[in-house]
Amino acid sequence: MIEVIAPGPYATVQDLGRPGLAHLGVPRSGAADAPSLRLANRLVGNREDAAGVEVTFGLARLRFHEGAWAALTGAPAEARMGVPFWVPPGGELRLGAPEWGLRTYVAVRGGIAVEPVLGSRSTDSLSGLGPEPLRAGTLLPVGGSAAGEISVDLAPPPGPAPAVLRVLAGPRDDWFVPGALEALCGGPYEVSQDSNRVGVRLRGPGLTRARKGELPSEGMVTGAVQVPPSGQPIVFLADHPPTGGYPVIAVVRQADLPVAAQLRPGDEVRFTTRPGR
Repeated sequence: MIEVIAPGPYATVQDLGRPGLAHLGVPRSGAADAPSLRLANRLVGNREDAAGVEVTFGLARLRFHEGAWAALTGAPAEARMGVPFWVPPGGELRLGAPEWGLRTYVAVRGGIAVEPVLGSRSTDSLSGLGPEPLRAGTLLPVGGSAAGEISVDLAPPPGPAPAVLRVLAGPRDDWFVPGALEALCGGPYEVSQDSNRVGVRLRGPGLTRARKGELPSEGMVTGAVQVPPSGQPIVFLADHPPTGGYPVIAVVRQADLPVAAQLRPGDEVRFTTRPGR
């Protein structure tokens, strides 16, 4: 067992989510920065889809009742990053505040073995599926087996990626006045404090609609840039709803979703339609 001494501002159990169930109204959920979770799992010899802990803004404390191998990836949180390390029985893993980024991932050899719901151990903050968000006193069971041996000594953590999100024109860009996509890509946006795992809410140049009224609800994908009547865009993340009624002006390329997931309130971000950075 791993005991949560302190979860920090917000922490959840996450794996790679519940794909293929959107037609039933079930969001995918899963790690917001999936490549970081995959890497953490590889470092401790787990399958890439094993469940770990996603810590938001650091400051978490986890006590290991039994010794285990662990690894940290994602936002650097004043701890050993990108390397497998042994936590002895009774040892405590402490995360500080991240130097940059928002979400840090903790993988433990064997994976976090909470009960799966609809094939996933992920906490979905929108629908409420999966385990509750972590709190002081939560006990997390650890699985008894891993996929392979620990074979990687070090995966040097990269520095912060440029806060630029590459986008493709969305399916409803015709709902906006001419030049709206250029306006989206023209000025910087600031990440709002109202952002969460559902989406990154932005403040900046308003995007003007050419049509009145609302769309019937239609399917949404991760990375969709949805624009409510306020004209301020929202970039959908892992816990976004399967459908939505606000027009989507653009969609963030899949390769840049981890960049969006690591944006934190107050950060400045830009959009571009260029395929290269």
